[in-house]
Amino acid sequence: MLKQRSVLLYHPYDSFSPVVDFVRAAARDPDVLAIKQTLYRAGPNSPIVAALMEARENGKQVSALVELKARFDEENNIVWARALEQAGVHVVYGLLGLKVHAKMCLVVRREADGIRCYAHLGTGNYNPVTARIYTDLGYLTSDPEVAADVADLFNALTGYSRKDEYRKLLVAPGRMRQQILELIQREIEQHQKTGDGHLAFKMNALVDKACIKALYGASQAGVKVELSVRGICCLRPGVPGISDNITVSSVVGRFLEHPRIYYFRNGGQETIFLGSADLMPRNLSHRVEVLFPIEDSRLKVALRDEILFVSLRDNVQARRLRADGEYERVMPGNDEPLDSQRVRLAQRGSWHLDE
Repeated sequence: MLKQRSVLLYHPYDSFSPVVDFVRAAARDPDVLAIKQTLYRAGPNSPIVAALMEARENGKQVSALVELKARFDEENNIVWARALEQAGVHVVYGLLGLKVHAKMCLVVRREADGIRCYAHLGTGNYNPVTARIYTDLGYLTSDPEVAADVADLFNALTGYSRKDEYRKLLVAPGRMRQQILELIQREIEQHQKTGDGHLAFKMNALVDKACIKALYGASQAGVKVELSVRGICCLRPGVPGISDNITVSSVVGRFLEHPRIYYFRNGGQETIFLGSADLMPRNLSHRVEVLFPIEDSRLKVALRDEILFVSLRDNVQARRLRADGEYERVMPGNDEPLDSQRVRLAQRGSWHLDE
C-alpha cells in the first residue's frame, strides 16, 4: 500500500501496532536488505528492538542509533544496546555533544523495478507504552526524496558521510532554525500580497529567541498567529503593538499532548511540517532533530482541519496565555463545547481514510 500512498497515524487514537508491524514485517521479508532505526525511548520489553534482532538473525543489515543520554531511560537503552550488539546489529551511540532526538526508521527493499526505500518518521518515541498515553503523529511513506534524505541522515549519523543540505527534510543542528525563520518571513511577504497570512504551530515548548522575535514580526505585519504550546512559552501574546495578532493556548487532558506541527498558509499553497523538534535552543542547536513535510493534499487537509485546528478550537481542556504571563481557562461561552481529545476519540481514523 505504501507504494501507492503515504499513511498518517495519530496515536493513541490510532493503534501503534502498524508501526511495530512495519518493522516486524521488514524483519521477516526475504526481499528486505537493510533496516536503520533510531531509538530514543524504547522502553522495557520493546517489540521494536525484538524485531531488529530478528531481522539481523534473518541475515539483514541492521543499524540502530541508540541514544544513551535519553533522560530517565538511560538504563533501558544501555541494556538494549548490549542486546542488539550481541545479536550482530551495528549499534551507534549518538554523536559527541549532541543528543539524537529524531524519530525515524528506514527499510531498504529489493523489488522487481529496483531498490525501493520505505520510511517511518514520527513526532514521538518508538515506545508502545507511551504511545497509549502520549498523542503523537507517525508518517509512513515511500516518497523517494524523503527516503533519500533519511538515508543521507543515517549515513551522516553513522559516520559514512557529511551532509548539510537535504531535499525535503529540515534537519537540526544544521539549517532548521534558519529555514523556519525563512518560512515565517515568506508568510509575512505572502500576507503583504494576499492579506490572509496565517501561522499555526503546535509544540511542547517555545523558548528560542530568534523564532519568538520572528513571530512577533509576523504579528506586527498583520499575520494571524495561533500557537498551541503545552509547556513553557517565553512568548507573550496580546501585547499592544507587539503581539496583538498572536494567541497561545495549552491543552491538558486525558492524554499528554506531544506532537509538533508547523503550519504555514503561504497564500493558499499550504506548507505543513511535522517532527521531533520544539522551538528551543537545545532542539535547534544541540540535538539531531528532523521536521518532515506532509505533501499529500488529502493528508494535509485532514491534518489541518481534523487535528491541528481542532486543538486550537478546544474550549473545554484548554488554557489561554494572557499578556501578563498568567493562564486563564478557556470557556465555551456561546460556542458549542469542544473537547479536542474527546472529538478525536469519537472520530479516530478519519485522518487517513479515503475522501
